Amino acid sequence: MPNYVLTFHGEMGPMPDDPAVMEAVMQEWGAWYGSMGDALIDGGAPFGEAASIGPDGSSTTNPASMTGYTIVTADDMAGATALAKGCPVLKNGHTVQICQAIDM
Repeated sequence: MPNYVLTFHGEMGPMPDDPAVMEAVMQEWGAWYGSMGDALIDGGAPFGEAASIGPDGSSTTNPASMTGYTIVTADDMAGATALAKGCPVLKNGHTVQICQAIDM
């Protein structure tokens, strides 16, 4: 089965200061990961500071709104898309991009 990289996109706000809020967020992610069973390959991580280099060598800081990733396995794109539909970032109006990782 192929692997799919799910990347999360949206403007990332500050991490919650309240431990109870942070625990609730972590429980949402844990529930989503648990719902995927063996399809979860790598839970991934959130992204922090970013930079981008253009073709002319110019640099931009924090160029895009990619905020994290997860890697899953599925029979096909439809299966990977179904897994992505449970991602907690969707509740915040963010999006999930799904890309098949090609074995080389």
